[in-house]
Amino acid sequence: MIRTSRKALAPVYAPLSEQIVSDFNLSEKDGIGIDLGSGPGTLIVELCKRTRMHWINADINPNFFPNFYRQAEENDVGNQVSAIFADAHYLPFRDNYADIIVSRGSYHFWEDRVQAFSEIYRVLKPGAVAYIGRGFSRDLPVETAKKIRAKQGEKMKYNVDEKAKELSNIMNKLGIKNYRIDRPKPPGSENVNYGIWIEFHKP
Repeated sequence: MIRTSRKALAPVYAPLSEQIVSDFNLSEKDGIGIDLGSGPGTLIVELCKRTRMHWINADINPNFFPNFYRQAEENDVGNQVSAIFADAHYLPFRDNYADIIVSRGSYHFWEDRVQAFSEIYRVLKPGAVAYIGRGFSRDLPVETAKKIRAKQGEKMKYNVDEKAKELSNIMNKLGIKNYRIDRPKPPGSENVNYGIWIEFHKP
């Protein structure tokens, strides 16, 4: 995973962080952000470069944390990060804690997604947002996306329509009304799977 984040997936994180910061007006915001299932924490480092928030790497595998802290220090954002062992189904945070929760590429590993999304909603502050999914940002160049998908091969193929229905069903089960399914489709990407994301807000 560390090798993948630095090589095959390396081009993904900067544009994704830029999109998240822009979409949710984070550049001048203080507060707490959580990246659930961040692993090596590459997305967090990019988010730290663009915000002044404190970002938490919440991952079920603490073996990633030494590399994560080292990467943060190398990028001069060590004072903006922390890490904690976390199971998505039972998050170790109090109610109404985080200003934003993000997760890229881990939700499909959660065994009970209804429970996990319920926990994310619980931890969000009133007025806070979650952006959870898999794939790329809408600004990732199409040629870059094609190269990444070619390296990933068959193992990362999935039906985006089915995933959209699943995510909508989870929101309905939890009674979350304020949500949006995001399926990036930049020009020229018709034959490239850019992934799927769900954005939801806590009133």
